[in-house]
Amino acid sequence: MKPSFALRESTRTWTSGENYHYGEPILPPSTTFIEKAKQARIIKGNPFNPKEHSVTREIAPIDTLLTPILKSNINAVRCLGLNYYPHARESKLPIPKYPVLFYKPRYSLADPRSPLLVPRFAQSPAHIDYECELVAIIGSRIRNATPPQALDAVIGYAVGNDVSHRTWQLERGGGQWNFGKGFDRMTPFGPGIVRPEVLGAVGKDPGRERGEGKGARIWTKVNGEMVQEGWTGDMIFGVGEAVSFLSQGTTLFPGDLVFMGTPSGVGMARNPPLWLKHGDLVEVGLEGVGTCSNYIHFEGKGKGESEE
Repeated sequence: MKPSFALRESTRTWTSGENYHYGEPILPPSTTFIEKAKQARIIKGNPFNPKEHSVTREIAPIDTLLTPILKSNINAVRCLGLNYYPHARESKLPIPKYPVLFYKPRYSLADPRSPLLVPRFAQSPAHIDYECELVAIIGSRIRNATPPQALDAVIGYAVGNDVSHRTWQLERGGGQWNFGKGFDRMTPFGPGIVRPEVLGAVGKDPGRERGEGKGARIWTKVNGEMVQEGWTGDMIFGVGEAVSFLSQGTTLFPGDLVFMGTPSGVGMARNPPLWLKHGDLVEVGLEGVGTCSNYIHFEGKGKGESEE
């Protein structure tokens, strides 16, 4: 499938010349996983405005995949909690009437291949959990948008891992969702951005193709073992509905991210619970996009602690 627009399948790369670029990856045959690309066509200009950028003929090697959007270009990272029917059931919680919102600091974001740093503060107890999530990227400024307008403002999708410290999130201080999910370099997303039509027809909401096997397949693996698998069709609030809600009385800007919640299978719901440990490899994947693959690194245990 040949990309027809810069963000059809785009990523931000660090080239051998130590310059970062936005680029359109050149995918090998028979794969849709962005991380499989070895080269990319350089994008010049503002990737969020079709009139202000172009895909050049200049090809550069992909040395390292970075967050698909510069952190300085992200105004807000909004996240939905309890947005899949199976996850609500495994959590033994009622279906929410409205989207459950929390925020992450933009410096909680991590590259799709970098180690995820668990600070010393969060190592006792080390109740570190995984959550694979569809990430919607806002492409135009909106406020008080209707669901169709909100869906039209989504320029593309990625996959992310809403890594969470469950004790701080749910137990300490009356529940600290923003704190327990917002530590530096704990939330990878990428490996690039695909335009909406990659996940379905233009205008189709991946969270509104109802039922198992509908929408896009999404999953998590820990050390190669499948621990979480679902479909975006199991969402309680679809992308258009959720983004519309988030825009009420609030301006959303190009480059803003919306993490759309996780399916069932999280570690805390297992018996016994499955907590991520130092050295574990956690992979989150989204059909049509690719995977983020990150090792868990406990601060104070050697490599993986350099500043970005």
